[in-house]
Amino acid sequence: MSHSKNTPENRQEVLLAVKDLQVQFNTPEGIVTAVNNLSFSIKQGETLGIVGESGSGKSQTVFALMGLQPSNAMIKGSATFEQQQLLNLPNSQLNKIRSKKIAMIFQDPMTSLNPYLKVGEQLIEVLRQHNGMSKKQAYNESVAMLEAVKIPHPAQRMNQYPHEFSGGMCQRVMIAMALLCKPQLLIADEPSTALDVTVQAQIMQLLRELQSEFNTAIIMITHDLGVVAGICDNVLVMQNGEMQEYGSADDIFYRPQNSYTQALLEAVPRLDKDVTNLASLSINEQASALAETESRPELKAESTAQPEKSTVILDVQDIKVHFSIVKKNALPWTKPSLLKAVDGVSFQVMAGETLGIVGESGSGKSTLARAIIGLLKPTSGKVIWHGQDLTQFDKQAWHAERRNIQMIFQDPLGSLNPRMTVGEIVAEPLRTYHPELSYNDRKQQVQAIMSKVGLHPNLINRYPHEFSGGQCQRIGIARALILKPKLIICDEPVSALDVSIQAQVINLLKQLQQELGLSLIFIAHDLAVVKHISDRVLVMYKGNKVEMSEVEKLYAEPQHDYTKALLSAVPIPDPKIERNKKVLEYVG
Repeated sequence: MSHSKNTPENRQEVLLAVKDLQVQFNTPEGIVTAVNNLSFSIKQGETLGIVGESGSGKSQTVFALMGLQPSNAMIKGSATFEQQQLLNLPNSQLNKIRSKKIAMIFQDPMTSLNPYLKVGEQLIEVLRQHNGMSKKQAYNESVAMLEAVKIPHPAQRMNQYPHEFSGGMCQRVMIAMALLCKPQLLIADEPSTALDVTVQAQIMQLLRELQSEFNTAIIMITHDLGVVAGICDNVLVMQNGEMQEYGSADDIFYRPQNSYTQALLEAVPRLDKDVTNLASLSINEQASALAETESRPELKAESTAQPEKSTVILDVQDIKVHFSIVKKNALPWTKPSLLKAVDGVSFQVMAGETLGIVGESGSGKSTLARAIIGLLKPTSGKVIWHGQDLTQFDKQAWHAERRNIQMIFQDPLGSLNPRMTVGEIVAEPLRTYHPELSYNDRKQQVQAIMSKVGLHPNLINRYPHEFSGGQCQRIGIARALILKPKLIICDEPVSALDVSIQAQVINLLKQLQQELGLSLIFIAHDLAVVKHISDRVLVMYKGNKVEMSEVEKLYAEPQHDYTKALLSAVPIPDPKIERNKKVLEYVG
């Protein structure tokens, strides 16, 4: 464990001082330590980034400060806020501090808002509870705060329910709610993980403006080092519940002392440079590998020569997917409106190629993928696969062809049957398409493919919940590969993963593509990841193809204003670049 040289230890104007924090849980298996001897401080108006992988103790640290642990938690150490001890305070005293002095933005805005109450009611409740305002005062203040977080038509939005807001808008509501009482400290727990890159850029800019206006201190918990580079003054790096490094943002990004910090930074896909390919190593193995690759340059990954990509295996011709939408409480004779989810998209995929498809939520990426793979019936157009039009296939024809076209879904855990063992999940396609195989033959093939995707073959009798997110994604990849398909459609396969596991999965897909001659359609909203894996990139906006070209050309010389805006919003883990860059806006 190491500290950067300029460790922020100056206690002048310290708002929150945490010393030797320990968070443990009493479980049937014994005592589990989530946070161990953690110390840090934050001043008024300052931003502290807490970074690390899932399970590093980031969220448990702030839950301890807010008094949000379960009953089996044991908290030790000290956390003084304005000289008052926060740890183990009774709820009656904590409630006087929460919202009014310390507020929190939670990771998933949709589950943090009450679905049964209008947004306005939830905002008003905060002000009446903590500030004792009249209903009218609270209403006016809430409308003003919605306007401050740039929600259009705030008075109308007050009367809507959370499900009527997009993810980005829900996150703005959560920020508004957290800021209503003008707290001195705002804790943001992964506030932009599920957001599009453009919405993320807007939220970060909004936090900067609000911080400047209210002089609020911010603790930013995230695994996105690009976000940290753009907003944080100081950074605390955590691993396995312990501090690995703590210093100014410049020290952490430009002069990291700790091998774990170095490995985290190396794992981030960047628009401005290529990432060292550390194959399928764990982050700890990466830390060791980094030291070796620095002294032995020949170990740095070279891009393997790609096979000739000249044979067209998939030809998508003018695909349209339109939905008729009947408005709630509409009169019987009201004409339904038409939602053009995909509106005339054409492209080809070559043998052995990776085609990246990018665009914001609602651009039609996943709908297009489902139309290609037969999970949605297109309104019109053709999907030509080895000379056959897949849109004309019936259920039986699709069943026969499905072995050649497979899909990896966005939510690794949600796409695995929780009642089946991993061995059964991966073997299921074999049972369907090769019933002639014996149990032992199937088991051998399952164990072989599990080894190929970096999972120990002895794990076949475990259930999905016993695996991490990254391991579950590997199980999904193994299931997709077991039939040796020619094309795999990957729908946001790494968006929910830590940056280091993300790098492992991307490198694994590249490696398997080389070995097996796969073609990939890789759908993502992370343009840096897409750059790292793709040969060509298709950019979608509101159901339309706006641009498509070779990956190097698209990133170096984007032609469409929407592509330029998307690229300008991608965070880069470099404080100087992030502080000085201008995010372009696209009004389509």
